[in-house]
Amino acid sequence: MCGIVGYIGPLEATPIIIDGLRRLEYRGYDSAGIAVGNNGSGYAVRRAAGKLRMLEEAIRLEPVEGKCGIGHTRWATHGQPTKENAHPHRDASGDIVVVHNGIIENYLDLRAQLKTEGYVFVTDTDSEIIAHLLDKYSRNSGVTLESALMETIERLHGVFSLATVSRRDPGKIVVARQGPPAIIGLGQNEYFVASDTPAILHHTRDIIFLADGDMAVLTADGVRLTNFQGQAIERPVQHVAWDPVMAEKGGYKHFMLKEMYEQPRAVRETMVSRVNRQTGEVFLDNLGITPDEMKEFRSVRIAACGTSWHAALAGKFMIEKFARVPVEVDYGSEFRYRDPILDDSVLTIVITQSGETADTLAAQREAVAKGSPTIAICNVIGAMITRETKGTIYTHAGPEIGVASTKAFTSQLAALFTLAMYMGQVRGRLDEAAARKLVGQLFVVPNEIEEALRTAPECEALAQKYHKASDFLFLGRGIHYPIALEGALKLKEISYIHAEGYPAGEMKHGPNALIDEELPVVVIATYDPEDALSRTRYEKTVSNIQEVQARRGRVIAIANRGDEQLREMVEDIIEVPATHELLLPMIEIVPLQLLAYYIAVVRGCDVDQPRNLAKSVTVE
Repeated sequence: MCGIVGYIGPLEATPIIIDGLRRLEYRGYDSAGIAVGNNGSGYAVRRAAGKLRMLEEAIRLEPVEGKCGIGHTRWATHGQPTKENAHPHRDASGDIVVVHNGIIENYLDLRAQLKTEGYVFVTDTDSEIIAHLLDKYSRNSGVTLESALMETIERLHGVFSLATVSRRDPGKIVVARQGPPAIIGLGQNEYFVASDTPAILHHTRDIIFLADGDMAVLTADGVRLTNFQGQAIERPVQHVAWDPVMAEKGGYKHFMLKEMYEQPRAVRETMVSRVNRQTGEVFLDNLGITPDEMKEFRSVRIAACGTSWHAALAGKFMIEKFARVPVEVDYGSEFRYRDPILDDSVLTIVITQSGETADTLAAQREAVAKGSPTIAICNVIGAMITRETKGTIYTHAGPEIGVASTKAFTSQLAALFTLAMYMGQVRGRLDEAAARKLVGQLFVVPNEIEEALRTAPECEALAQKYHKASDFLFLGRGIHYPIALEGALKLKEISYIHAEGYPAGEMKHGPNALIDEELPVVVIATYDPEDALSRTRYEKTVSNIQEVQARRGRVIAIANRGDEQLREMVEDIIEVPATHELLLPMIEIVPLQLLAYYIAVVRGCDVDQPRNLAKSVTVE
């Protein structure tokens, strides 16, 4: 969600950087800053909390001049959204300046170690670690900034995209990427860095999209690319049309594919600033509902549409498990037409990616009219629904261009999981030991999603095998039933194949009649090895698989990694990592998304803009 812009060239850097930051405002942010200087003169830093206009006012009062600089818009993760925590960050000498997107997962360990070496920290952020490490590794005369950054990167665990400048090695910007996007713009004797293309398209259309593990050194004479070991590399220069939306694909064939691969980041950024890894405590400061009020609700209603409704169904399992309060889930389009029974003892949660979905807005207003406090789970800061609810849990998915939702869905699941934990804690149903364990498992989920994304070749092969099918059936039990629904929805949305999701236990009550040798049946057969009830559910699901096979159906199983029983039993299998029962949906949905995507590609469908559908449904 954070934005980075940098410039080196013959012009004044400040207006170029500010303009670029303004073009990234759609990403959302809560503070901003800039560092600008000339060769050898050091870098003047200006920062401000709030909107970009606050930074512009700070610069008006104290102008900064120079031909080289970096800027940043921050979405707070570690530390509150204050001027002190705003980027850029400096080392103690003020020589080194850095801006950073991402999360340094081992920052507590690094911080403790650096303190023993005499380093003093003035912010609450993980990003300040980078500035101090750069100082540590660049103290010797003649050490280049890029060499110091290579040593720094060896110490960092996590994901990052960063740009840094130094008075000790002037006249250059050094950029590194491991996770969040970073691009380099090539102008006429001027060079740019940004976290997204709209920031620099006003100046150049020639773009280098850095890959994970890439470094770039920008000087007034050009750009040099290396890997993190200092070995020279090459990346193609892509000439993009003057269309910011199209340019955001970043080398991917479709937005949907790009957004699927952004899911680890989206989930990580949605949950990381809301949970304390040491204590397991969840912080949801913007709910507008006090802990005492949260304790008194007798039930919960969730209203949503489409993919968000599937997230809501999964959220029902999470909230009921951790908070032990009954939950009902409604389609937003049906909610107000059934005259729901609501009052101030009922909490209403509305879920919408855009915050402008007409049916969900209508449901939210119906709840308010009946006296039910409402909170929103939304991906767009300042959207209509967020202005009308008591509070909002923002998902940090970033802009989602593809009509078929992917990263918005997984980040909604992450938001619902943290909300369920929070409700369980304030209602006294989730103790500290259990919470610490859950948070530990939650922090691993982005890595497990990355593992699931590595099933792409298998999913592509399955697409070649099954793309001519006219129907698909998706089955799941418990919290996996909503994921079966979502898998079916993804397939029908973008490939135009008829698909249905069913609870696996309902097969005997009708759907068995559909099974023949032509019907692919996708069965979600994952389980939590530490949960006896989950294991029982799995065994029942295996029985359903046997029923399908007895009727000559063609089974595609989504299973735990290493499940030899299923591998020997079914025709096709995709394996994913095992984890807590209520976290599995964020992992097992990934191969279903990939399968739908590759089938649509093989069938020649318009993946990003499927027929008759829009990204945000703003009319009933």
